[in-house]
Amino acid sequence: MSRCVVPIAFTLVLVPLIQPIQGDDWPQFLGPNRNGVTSETGLVDSIDGAVEVVWKIRGGIGMSAVAVAGGDAVTTWNAGGKQWLVSMDSKTGARRWATALAPSYGNSMGDGPRATPVITDDRVIAYTGEGILVAVQRKSGKELWRAAPFASSGSPHSEYGMSSSPLIVGENVVVHVGGARPTVQAFAVSDGAPVWSSGTGTAGYSSPTLLNVADKSQLVCFTGAGVISLEATSGKELWRYPFKTPYDCNTATPIVVNGGVFISAGENHGCVLLDVRSRNGAYEVSERWSSVDTKSVMRNEWQTSVLVGDYLYGFDNVGSAGPVTHLSCVEATTGKPVWQQKRFGKANLTLADGKLWITTMKGELVLVRATPKGYEELGRAPLCGKTRQSLTVADGHGYIRDDREVLCIKLSQ
Repeated sequence: MSRCVVPIAFTLVLVPLIQPIQGDDWPQFLGPNRNGVTSETGLVDSIDGAVEVVWKIRGGIGMSAVAVAGGDAVTTWNAGGKQWLVSMDSKTGARRWATALAPSYGNSMGDGPRATPVITDDRVIAYTGEGILVAVQRKSGKELWRAAPFASSGSPHSEYGMSSSPLIVGENVVVHVGGARPTVQAFAVSDGAPVWSSGTGTAGYSSPTLLNVADKSQLVCFTGAGVISLEATSGKELWRYPFKTPYDCNTATPIVVNGGVFISAGENHGCVLLDVRSRNGAYEVSERWSSVDTKSVMRNEWQTSVLVGDYLYGFDNVGSAGPVTHLSCVEATTGKPVWQQKRFGKANLTLADGKLWITTMKGELVLVRATPKGYEELGRAPLCGKTRQSLTVADGHGYIRDDREVLCIKLSQ
């Protein structure tokens, strides 16, 4: 049995078809640029044992995060024998609509849909636990189309469930599907028609992202076997880098670090910063630095690290399936360890206003200053029940859910 623990899955994105991203929106997995970072400022500088809850509503079982844009907050969950895509008023929590996507999903690794929906200008797109892609009207929740990319891939089902959060690139939506052929597929946002397919191998549990690498916008996909980079409009493979992790547990999202591509995985695997260069129409991939195996400086089990200036902050999960988890700061250009808060515990993080907003697996919110000088805790408070989601930060508020409730808290000063 797989021992990997995958997050919810919680898409840079959004070009002509999508409304412009606002600085106070978080319309997809890991925020506006899919790197766990928001430009929000003016947030509180400390937490004194409690948070101000703006609203709290009953939810359902699932691992999707909350996406927020233009007053809408959406997520997915299991309830009443079905998987639901639900829209709420981000200011009040009032239910706007709920659309049934498929029968309830679950397995021995946990119940509920995994992927985080993405909000566009006029629709919301969700990916179910068994791999059904569904688009609905943003205002009403009326289903517009559905596609079954997983079914067409000929792949054994991912043991944990399909965890790829949809990514909008231009007029297409992209997801990982896994299979002998293909691994990644693109569909038209307008009607769900297949546009292109690419790659081979298992899906893993990460999600596609759009990165500027070697002076080119590239679709970078961290699959079960490693990284593949694709031309976003055609799916043409540009380069690849093998990074095979036990149980196909590549889960964290790749991010750009000083022009390179940083990847990390748990199961005692480690991390690498890749340099990618274009020469004579071809790409050359090399390791700027590598830190793998049992003495790695960063082993992201499911949590994507964040880059702050010249430093990476993230969770190093020590041992198979991460029985011990440290919060670590690493020099991004060299991989040199800077500081470590040992045995911090399993958690996830978001960067906002120069601070790390950490949601622990047991349901606490911990505020930590993002500084290479050392661990500086600015307070902590009870937040919710058990959760693996990172905090969604939008318009001065934070959004989180567990298997019972969805809640909004005030973050602005």
